[in-house]
Amino acid sequence: MTGQCPGQDFRKLRLELHRCPKCKAGVEIFSDETRARCHKCGELVYRETMPSCIEWCASVRQCMGEERWQTLKMEPEMESKYADT
Repeated sequence: MTGQCPGQDFRKLRLELHRCPKCKAGVEIFSDETRARCHKCGELVYRETMPSCIEWCASVRQCMGEERWQTLKMEPEMESKYADT
């Protein structure tokens, strides 16, 4: 792996909208965050799943290296996600 993950470039953050389980308000959670506080009621809202950067980062091949990427891509839980890459 490289010294610094190229996927940690703040210009590449993604925004996801989640529902607060308490008041149902929309809560924005960025791709580098695991939780956010609801602006309406103050409840902590967590992401439903914690995806690995291997699943979402566009720089995974550069970071992991092609050989390691090919190995990971063939694992059963990843295979369907990357069938066309």
